[in-house]
Amino acid sequence: MSSIKQFQVTFDCAEPERVARFWCEVLGYVVAPPPAGFDTWEEFDRSRPPEDQGAWFACVDPSGVGPRLFFQRVPEGKVVKNRVHLCVRVGTGLVGEERLATLEAECARLVPLGAVRQRLLYDGNDSCIVMQDIEGNEFCLD
Repeated sequence: MSSIKQFQVTFDCAEPERVARFWCEVLGYVVAPPPAGFDTWEEFDRSRPPEDQGAWFACVDPSGVGPRLFFQRVPEGKVVKNRVHLCVRVGTGLVGEERLATLEAECARLVPLGAVRQRLLYDGNDSCIVMQDIEGNEFCLD
């Protein structure tokens, strides 16, 4: 039985490019190259029918290690908690106050980008900050 080596994470959203650029900032990702045959995303969008322009966008890990993130426009808004979410691993290997300080520093960096802090989960040793991206999708600083 073979194992899958690559996968992408897909986000349903209202504004694909805006949400993709937010996640580029969060993760240090870059905008994916435009589809084959196009020099820019703008050129690609102009080639599509008006109703399909801006319908999707993607970003990638510049090191090639992390998964591609794909953002697709959907007509409905977010109404309930995500069943799957990203955990942004900024405190790996840290515990206690050192871990908490690292998570708080990352939270302080992301809030001006449009992230919303929801709540801190902290038991004196382990911690996590639950947040939302610019369209309300939950994620954790872990």
